[in-house]
Amino acid sequence: LFSQQVAISFGVNCCDSIPSKLYLVATHPQLAMATLNATATSQSELQHAGARQQPSEEISRSGTTTYLPCKEDVGWRKIVRNFTPSWFAVTMGTGIVSILLHNLPYSMTWISHGLAVAFFILNISLFTVFTAITILRYAIYPEIWRAMVIHPAQSMFLGCFPMGFATIINMVIFVAAPAWGQWVVSWAWGFWWLDAIMSLATCITVPFVMIHQHRPGLQAVTAASLLPIVPVVVASSTGGIVAEALANQNHAFITLIASYILWGIGICFSAMVLALYFHRLTIHSLPSKEAIVSVFLPIGPLGQGGLAIQQLGKVSLKLLPQTTAFNRAAPEAIHGGEILYFLGIFLALIMWGFALVWLSFALISIGTMQKFPFNMGWWGFTFPLGVLATCTGMLAQDLDSAFFKVMTMIFSLSVCCLWLLVAIGTLHQAISGEIFFAPCLKDLRNKQAQAGSDRRI
Repeated sequence: LFSQQVAISFGVNCCDSIPSKLYLVATHPQLAMATLNATATSQSELQHAGARQQPSEEISRSGTTTYLPCKEDVGWRKIVRNFTPSWFAVTMGTGIVSILLHNLPYSMTWISHGLAVAFFILNISLFTVFTAITILRYAIYPEIWRAMVIHPAQSMFLGCFPMGFATIINMVIFVAAPAWGQWVVSWAWGFWWLDAIMSLATCITVPFVMIHQHRPGLQAVTAASLLPIVPVVVASSTGGIVAEALANQNHAFITLIASYILWGIGICFSAMVLALYFHRLTIHSLPSKEAIVSVFLPIGPLGQGGLAIQQLGKVSLKLLPQTTAFNRAAPEAIHGGEILYFLGIFLALIMWGFALVWLSFALISIGTMQKFPFNMGWWGFTFPLGVLATCTGMLAQDLDSAFFKVMTMIFSLSVCCLWLLVAIGTLHQAISGEIFFAPCLKDLRNKQAQAGSDRRI
């Protein structure tokens, strides 16, 4: 019996070649028959084990599990399934480029009314396609919505949707309203209210979910925590632009007040997150190579906040004298619009200077990294620097400063070059399929495996 077991083991594990098997049959026919029976039993067990696995899995001879491609991992289903909210950062970057090209201090007609409009049309197309894919994603895979919302990183990018939408509303006022009339402004006003509601909802719900569900350690905190908060600051800036174009004074005044409220919410909230993020940097050093681009994100609320408070002050200067605001409380007081206008410039200068500090931190941090991988986070280069450029351009107008005009050109051209660089990288990885990856799906698969679900996500 012992010799048979040894021979069986030898025949199964070592005698895989045909001459060895023939030699075993010729010299020990009984042992050869036992070897064949043992081999058949082993293969039968493997087949039964494979039948219990998912259709997309196979059991190798060593017993390890190998996933085979299924319909969810190829073609359009792979794109839809892995289409994360971070893709709307593309519309943010494209939209800010169109705004910068339209408002360049030193420009030509083919740039401000040609190239800028081309980027505007491209942005509308991208936003429409991305929205359709997003709706399709959660319609086909509704369970992914919850997995994405509770994911500590992916949920932060929900704020990219209202920010990308706001860039379209801005360009509608800049380009479409002068060409097509006041009815376009009315539509833009309605869209702005929708954008403001979405921004406020994102600002409240995503941080609450992070507090209640995620509870990450201090080391896990990144500047991406600003992404659900900045949309309300962007909405306040867009509200100032829409209010300036509205013909109805009551509608404009309501929009102005709402925009000031949104600005206060966003700036105060951003200040707390910036303090937390700076504390994290001092304790745990710079983020990882994969997240190093996020060091540019603190520029966003400062640059956008400076632009917004200037725009709101500009609208207040024109609108408040035509209303009865503040007259009952202080009838003999100085004109309130002038105070808000100069206060806006003062605050914008402070924010602009502080944004330069964070820009310096970001450039030095990037310089310390010899190489870092390309991912969707690279779009974080474009929008924060772009809103800093818009803030600089507004300061150039209000102060009539050649210095700020030159700085606006430098920032704007830098953003355009960065957009081209990141767009090429995104297109390259989109063609190869490397960029279509959703981290939240891994958590969902693990939960489904624990629950014994047969559905492949």
